[in-house]
Amino acid sequence: MEALAAAAAPAQSGYFHGYAVVGLLAVIGVLFVSTAFGANRLLRPYAPTPEKLLAYECGVDPVGEGWAHTQIRYYIYAFLYVIFAVDAVYLFPWATVFAAPGFGAGTLIEMFVFIGFLAVGLLYAWKKGVLEWT
Repeated sequence: MEALAAAAAPAQSGYFHGYAVVGLLAVIGVLFVSTAFGANRLLRPYAPTPEKLLAYECGVDPVGEGWAHTQIRYYIYAFLYVIFAVDAVYLFPWATVFAAPGFGAGTLIEMFVFIGFLAVGLLYAWKKGVLEWT
């Protein structure tokens, strides 16, 4: 009787089963995107004109070279944003783990160390005058 139950049960506990699921989802995703792009190419109207081939700059005709200098402070603001976005991404899972039994003191110390590193970086940026908008 046990042999019949074992034969009827699907063998899903294998080592590669998880990889097979991820691989199948990746193949389905690639097929979905490829089908969407292929349908777009087949169904879209195609009528290029010289006006349509110009670079679009908010309704203004492009004048001059395509090279523009960007000030470095914009990169620094973007970098600071990414740092604090990563901080927020780290804080939400930490808050859920912090409530679990056995993780209180260790996770609290780790979070203070993490926030300390962020505070030192923010203090350094403030001392350098990076946060001054001029």
